[in-house]
Amino acid sequence: MSIKAVNLCHVYGQGTALEQYALKNVNLEIEDGQFIGLIGHTGSGKSTLIQHFNGLLRATSGELYYNGENIYAPGYDMKKLRSKVGLVFQYPEHQLFEVDVFSDVCFGPRNQGLSEEEIRARAVEALEQVGLDESYYRQSPFELSGGQKRRVAIAGVLAMHPEVLILDEPTAGLDPKGRDEILGEIEKLHRERHMTIILVSHSMEDVARYADRLIVMNRGEKMFDDTPRNVFRHYKELEAIGLAAPQVTYIVQALRKEGIPIDDSLITVEEARDAILRLVGKEPPAGDELQAGEKAPAESMPPVGEESGRSDGAEAEDESGASGVPDAAGAEVSDSSEQEDRK
Repeated sequence: MSIKAVNLCHVYGQGTALEQYALKNVNLEIEDGQFIGLIGHTGSGKSTLIQHFNGLLRATSGELYYNGENIYAPGYDMKKLRSKVGLVFQYPEHQLFEVDVFSDVCFGPRNQGLSEEEIRARAVEALEQVGLDESYYRQSPFELSGGQKRRVAIAGVLAMHPEVLILDEPTAGLDPKGRDEILGEIEKLHRERHMTIILVSHSMEDVARYADRLIVMNRGEKMFDDTPRNVFRHYKELEAIGLAAPQVTYIVQALRKEGIPIDDSLITVEEARDAILRLVGKEPPAGDELQAGEKAPAESMPPVGEESGRSDGAEAEDESGASGVPDAAGAEVSDSSEQEDRK
């Protein structure tokens, strides 16, 4: 067992006129190796919940366990927890602060007390995993495009070798190509390293395509907790709380209203395509057919230079920095606990 919440509650402004429940008696268990989708309208408690998972927020009441240990027990090592449960914020600027990309990615491993050799090796490995080559190492993270900043933020967490990776809207503001590349790399990490992934998203198509399990939050409470296929059967109830189902769900329902006998559990474009081809007596493309519940294969993320990562469609600038792996000693390390929490 990886994460377990028992009657978890969080109240903002407790005891004041502005008191507001962000979480109400949330109970859930997240097993090792799962790919979790977490959805809900703005203000539903999604971000508050995930910040409890690595101890950035402390519950007003209730208990939270990581690998069977109560993280609120006296003497529990929160620093160790945050190295095992990595959180990538929605806005990468909230966790980028070093003078260059390489130093930023080195920050987490250095705070783990690793040797300089191991720090450098982890940083190189993490940057390669997110498609950033040596030309980016000496560049300021604040001069990169939106998509590139997200890659640096993800690399900074991956360099600590977490067991759980939490991503809060990692594709917000990206163009479709940048979104697919980021999610493809996340799926690759899940598949190859059996890493537990918790993906917070407003895209129903993304969670339908990648998640094994879908948790729906509403007004601080857990509303649904099931497979994406079963959750999206309740699309009318999701609409009532400001959410929706994947667009394919509505197409399938429209076809059924016209008397076409198509499966109403289809939630991805590939599944709907294959079902429609069979209805007209044709076979799906060879080697491209997906079984129910099977995920589309994720390709390795290409080098950043091949995508802009910008939501406005502007092309990425041709930025070339100093090549070669810099000295991991980098900038002076701050003892601030706030900076530790950013990783």
